[in-house]
This record gives sequence, C-alpha cells and structure tokens, in this order.
Amino acid sequence: MQPYPNHWEADVVLTDGGTAHLRPITPDDADLLRDFHSRLSPETIYFRFFAPYPKLSSRDVERFTQVDYDDRVALVATIGDVMVAVVRYDRIDAESAEVAFVVADAHQGRGLASVLLEHIGAVARERGVRRFIADVLPENRRMVNVFREAGYTAQQTFDEGVLRLTLDLEPTEDAVEVMRAREQRAEARSISRLLTPASVAVIGASRAAHSIGQTALRNLLSGDFRGPVFPVHPQAPAVAGVRAYPSVLDIPDPVDLAVVAVPAEMVHDVVEQCATAGVHGLVVVSSGFAESDSPEGRERQEDLVRTARAAGLRVVGPNCLGIVNTDPDIRLNATLAADIPTRGPIGFFSQSGALGRAILQRVAQRGMGLSTFVSAGNRADVSGNDLIQYWEEDPATKVVLQYLESLGNPRKFTRLARRLAQHKPVVAVRSGGSSHGIPLGHAAEAVALPDYAVTSLFRQAGVVRVEDITQMFDIAQLFAYQPLPQGPRVAIVGNSDSLGLIAKDACLGASLRPREPIDLGPNATADDFDQALASVLADDTVDSVVVVFTPALAPITGDVAEVMRSRSATASKPIVTTYLGYQGLPEDLRHVDADGATTAGSIPSYPAPEDAARVLSHATRYAMWRRRDPGRHPELADIDRARARALITDALTSGEESVAPSSVWFSSEPSHNEESALSISATRELLACYGISMLPDAQVSSAEEAVAAAERIGYPVVVKADAPDLRMRAGGSGIRADLYGPDDVRGAFTSLDDRLGSEAMLVVQGMVDPGVPVVIRAGENPSFGSVVAFGLADVTAELLDDRAYRLAPLTDTDAADLVRAVRASPLLFGLPAGASSLAEAPDVEALEELLVRVSRLVDALPEVAHMDLHSVIVNASGAQVLGARVWLRPAPEVRLDHGPRRLRAPF
Repeated sequence: MQPYPNHWEADVVLTDGGTAHLRPITPDDADLLRDFHSRLSPETIYFRFFAPYPKLSSRDVERFTQVDYDDRVALVATIGDVMVAVVRYDRIDAESAEVAFVVADAHQGRGLASVLLEHIGAVARERGVRRFIADVLPENRRMVNVFREAGYTAQQTFDEGVLRLTLDLEPTEDAVEVMRAREQRAEARSISRLLTPASVAVIGASRAAHSIGQTALRNLLSGDFRGPVFPVHPQAPAVAGVRAYPSVLDIPDPVDLAVVAVPAEMVHDVVEQCATAGVHGLVVVSSGFAESDSPEGRERQEDLVRTARAAGLRVVGPNCLGIVNTDPDIRLNATLAADIPTRGPIGFFSQSGALGRAILQRVAQRGMGLSTFVSAGNRADVSGNDLIQYWEEDPATKVVLQYLESLGNPRKFTRLARRLAQHKPVVAVRSGGSSHGIPLGHAAEAVALPDYAVTSLFRQAGVVRVEDITQMFDIAQLFAYQPLPQGPRVAIVGNSDSLGLIAKDACLGASLRPREPIDLGPNATADDFDQALASVLADDTVDSVVVVFTPALAPITGDVAEVMRSRSATASKPIVTTYLGYQGLPEDLRHVDADGATTAGSIPSYPAPEDAARVLSHATRYAMWRRRDPGRHPELADIDRARARALITDALTSGEESVAPSSVWFSSEPSHNEESALSISATRELLACYGISMLPDAQVSSAEEAVAAAERIGYPVVVKADAPDLRMRAGGSGIRADLYGPDDVRGAFTSLDDRLGSEAMLVVQGMVDPGVPVVIRAGENPSFGSVVAFGLADVTAELLDDRAYRLAPLTDTDAADLVRAVRASPLLFGLPAGASSLAEAPDVEALEELLVRVSRLVDALPEVAHMDLHSVIVNASGAQVLGARVWLRPAPEVRLDHGPRRLRAPF
C-alpha cells in the first residue's frame, strides 16, 4: 500500500464560483460516506450502481474507504464537513482502470464531476494507468456528457443496455483547452460574486469615529451602494444610523459579501458564521496575520484561507484596502478609501493596501476612470491571476493594470496574461525586482530568475512591464482612450521648434521612426493646428501623432484643445500631446459622457516629449505583438518520449554523482543540493531521444590518448577544456583549433595541460566550419516551470548578461523571437562586419528548430533541472552541438500550472 499522497489534495473553484476541497479517501471517512450515500436520490443511486442500493453495508463502506492509492484509488470532494462527491478507479490491468463517480443531488450542475475527472485522471497517469473504462446507463445523459466533453480521445460501445466509454488519458490539446476554459469560467465567476454583491454586511462596524469598521461602513453608504448594507456589532442597535445586528447569523436577509473588520483572533469564528449564513465571499481588512512576521499570524492566515475555502468562500486579503466596482447598477466601495474614481475602462489590481489610496487618488487626478479595483493585501487567496480571469470576459474592462509585489504562480500569470493580452492590454509594475524581496505575509516565494529574465518572459506574454506607477498611468491613458498605433511612424506637430526636435530625438531613442517635425511657429492659431492635424491623420505613412503645444505670450484659450479633441474623436490613429506641461487627461482634452466620466477619444498629455515618446514606444511594441502570428508547435516525428522517460528514471534511481552546474545565470538563487549530473553517454542518448545530436568527442588524459582519439575521430580536430568557462577564459585560451596531424595534437595537449593543470579534463573533438557560437540553457525553474534561455557564447555576452528567456514549449514564433531578442543577434544575420567574414550565412532556421526541440524536452521531463548546451556553433551547415551537460532532480509533486486545475496553496 502506498503512503497517503498529500499532493493529491487540492482546493478547486466550481462553475458557480464556490469552492470545494478534494482529497484522497481514508478509512476515517466511513461515517461521512454513509451520510453522503443516505442523501442521494434513488435515481442518482440507480445511475451509479445500476440497481436500487438504499443503504451501504459495513462491508461496502470498508471496501470503498480502504484503498491502496495505487490499484484502487478514491478521491472525495468536501464542502465544510460534508462529503458532496466521490470518484474512484479500480485497476483492471497494468494500463487500464474502471472509473466511476457520483455527485450529491444538491450539488449536481456545479462542475464537480468534471473537476473530479481531471484530478483522478492525473492520479491515474501518475500511477501508470493510461486509459479509463466507464460503464454508463444511456439515460444518464449528464454523466455521458461529462466523459464526452472532457477532451480526451474516447471510444464507445453499446452492449446489453449499457454504454461503455474508453478514454485515452494522454493529455491532448483539446483536453487541456477544455480544462482551462472551465478554469477560466469558474474563477471569473468566483470574482464576479465578490464584485457584484446584492447585499453587504460589515462585520466589526464600530461606533468609534475613524475606526476601520466604521470607515468601511460609511464608505459603502456614501458610495451609494445599490443593495442593503448590514452593520454587525455585538451590542449597538445601530451604527452610522443603520440598524445593526449582533452577528451575521442574526441578519434576516441573504448576505452576499462580508467586509470583516474584527481583530485577527476573532476572524476564524466570523468565517464559520459567514459559512453558516451562506455568505459568498469575504473582504478581510483586518491586520494581524502573516504580515506580522509571527508564527501566530501565519497560522491565522492559513486557517483563514483553509476555513473559507472549505466552506465554499473566496477571500480578498487579509490586511487589504478592499474592492471597488463603479458599475452604476452596483456602486460598490468596500474599501477604506473615501473617494474613488468615476466609471471607466480600467481594471486595477494592487497588492499593497498602503499604496491603494494613492493609486485611487492618482487615477482621479488624471481624469481616468476605473471599472473595478481590488487591493488584495496579503493575497492569501484571491490573486491577480483570478482578476485576469474575470477581466478577460468583463465587457466594462478594456485595460488591465497590475501592481505586483510578488508572484504566487508566475507561470500561470504569464499564461493568463498572454491570452488576455491578445485583445486587452496588460500593464504591470513589479516591485522588488532587483532585490527579489517578498513582502511579509505574501503567499509567494522569491522569483528564481534574474529580473531581466522576468521582463523577457513578460514580453513573451505580451505584458507591458514598466518601472513605476507613474509610467503605468502614462501608458494606461493611451490604452484606455486612444486607438493603438499600426506601426512606428510618428508625425510631430507643434508651435515650438526646440520642443519638436526634442520630441524627434526622444522618438528615435525609443526605436520609433519620426518624421521631421512640423513647426507651426509660436504664433500658430487653432486653424493652423487643425490643418496640420488633418494632413498627418490622413497620411498613410503616419501611424501616430505627437502634438507639442506650449503657450505663447498671448492669453491662453481653449481653441487649440478644441481642435485636438475634435480631430481625436474620429481619428483611427493615436494622438498624444505635451499640452501646457499637464500630466493626465486635462479637462480641455477630455470627451465626457452624461455622468461626467471620461470617454474614448480623450487625449493624454505628458509633462515632456520624452514621456510621450516612451508611451508610444510601449504601445507600438504591444500593438505589433498583438498583430503577429503566435506561431505553432512544429511536428517533430523523431521524438521518443518513452525512451527519454526511462533514461531519466534509471539515472535518478541509480543515484548519479551530485555536481553543481558550472553556470548560474539560469537561476538567480540556484540550489543544487538535490541535483545530480547525468553521465556524458546518458546525456548523448537523452538528447538523441529528441532528435538532438552531439558532435563526437573523447576525454583524454595524455598526449598519446589525444592522438589516438584524433585518429578515431578524423582530422582536423580541436583540443579543448571540458568546462565552457575555462575555454572562454582570456579570449579563448582554453581551446586549440585547426589541428591537422599528431604533432599538432601533442603540442596542443601539452600546452593546455601545462596551462590548466588538473583544473579541467581535456577533450578531443572534430572541427566544424566557422560559425557563430551560442549557448542554450533550459530546465525546470522553481518559479516559472520549464524555461529556455539563449545567448551568444562569449565573454562579452556573459559580462553584459545578454540573454533572453522564453517559457517552454516554444512555438516556431517563440523560437524566432528568442534568437532575435539578444542584443548581439545581428551577428547571426551577417551584421556587423565581424560576422560578414563567414563564407556563408549561418543557418538560423536550424538554430530555431534546435531551440524548439530543447524546449519540448524540458517541458516533457520536469526532472531536468538544468540543461546546458555549450557551445553550439551555428554555421551554414546547421546548428552543431559541441557539448552538453544535464543535471537532474526529482520532479516536483505538483508542477507549476500543469495538470488539473487547483487553487494556489495559502503558502
């Protein structure tokens, strides 16, 4: 019997936005199982057992609850202390198992069956089961649909009134898409329940002025929330003139959302009361949790999330500012900030409660509006990823802004952001990038990649990453109220020659293509601006317009602003300006609706032309990313995944030597204590499983061994140090090339042996035609999952950290982008002159295919902690792999953003 598999436990979100807890069954569940069965309707029992089965016998209960977690497995779903669903499989043979499940009648239609099938399928694959067999009565249409819509390859037969379905459990693209679509709908619904409550209770509403509880209550009331608000106070009959109740259990009407403002030690009891009362979600503004950096605070936070999820509730916070929904039919201000911006197209997620007030003030000061706002505090449950799922389908949100102090599941963030960014801009500020620090209380680990690597991965996902809040708002102004540019060509119109030239230089520095500025002179009139704008907006060679307007000596009027506003209302190209040095959306440049909210066509203004150019650069890069073909995953016929898996298993079982990688730029703070180096022969075989061949070589320990190896390999050869850092030392002093005979080889070996001594093993290898040396590294990163890194293999590239990163597996477009993302990439395309000395251009397509193959390997084999191809020579003949090393470690029990959907753990 296998030990209890803790990693099979998971919190999941259901289709209606509620939550449930999944876990393996245990013998202690006997009473829960009896109670569960007693609540099933006769029809449900008949569909499960094909016969009346009103009561489980003691023998039945023992058989169902005592499993070995291998040949016989069962998972249960619980809400609170109640079992609401069971799924099980019983192995038939080495690769087949019979599967069956049943859901309590009261919880059918909530998506439990689908999520149970996902999790039992993952368990089965882990235990070597490759297919499920399910016998279903034809009239049980709901269960038949669960199996058919799972996305697995399925076959069906019909015999003696029973439908037999056979499901191949190998994950297909359809199965993954189905799972992720369900995940998106469920998580979006869970956030919608928080942001669109019909009623709100404030638990801890105080009569003391300026207390947290009273502030939360008054802000709900003054914000004109459209539903009833219920203060909860243990003694007071009323708070802020509104009738109060001793507890949430005493409120006679349904409560959708509870704002919790009681001391931290009382929160547990409050959550249990909310669960009993049927509350859907919690906003916990109370502090005293993990941010206090105490064991008690951490324990309280874990208990809060565990208790809430078990009861089917989602939690914003703790230690948070709160949530806002500006929808005029809701008008929810469940925050500690009295003033919130007007209605607008921007959704904002912030982890920092302290910064939340400043954010709301800045949005209002700039004349922008929000659709929704969430300040998640410690982010113990609801995170930015949840909000992305919601905003993807929210028609009121056109732009998404995220202020991130930590990343709980970075790989999921990049996946979700990449999907969202296809039709809505995502702008992110990530604080702590240089220090990798995580604020106290956050349910996250430090990101195990250099900060520039995170930027590279964000760019792959289409996320516009900026340095600070000011830059975020600068870009949001354009995204929210102006169209995207179609290209980098910029027209500059203004009444100041010097500012026009500054704008041109700024555009050039931002990789834009500005035209010569149109200088209208200091005495330019509104008509002059109107004619110039009409001309450039109608010009097919212009993609965006910068208007520079500085006041003349005459009194300033709104005529020029009126011209710009009028032209922008119908323009298909973005217009940005440095209007009188204003920052934001000046009233003169705004279009507003009947409620006074800023609308599309409003023109963003910046204090300096450099700011405007930077914003246009970001917008242009994003627009080009959005229009590009995302690529495809090429068919690679010569992949033997089963053989590769067997090699990895054998190597981990045999306990290879523990050796740390020679380079650490793949991870910012690597830990190699559990890693072992794969032998050179096994490395060659593993790479061959993915169609990657290494140039033959031989390790040698004497001059005569070197000569013998050269004779076997064939001249010309090279003699080199086995370690890449030694070969690159002092401009390549660790390698001797162009060796055409025994004397050359002896001399080279002796020279290197004298120079390096016992510092490195020497290797003899065949010569390849001249080309561009590059290095490819990949593996399972603790933060982002499988990642591929690329750069040129020389000292300069190492010193300048000229590396680019992408998440695996790579599409063909990802691979092409990865090659071109490093600053030295022109060397691969014949520029500058240093590369033009090659007789023929390097085969970059072969390099891109190699990157795809490497990405496919590390994505399929999470045990590959690090893979280092050093170096790869890219020449006219292809991408020649001269050397490689692989380090292994046991695969994580729960792999980032792989497998069945689950909520992130509280810590």
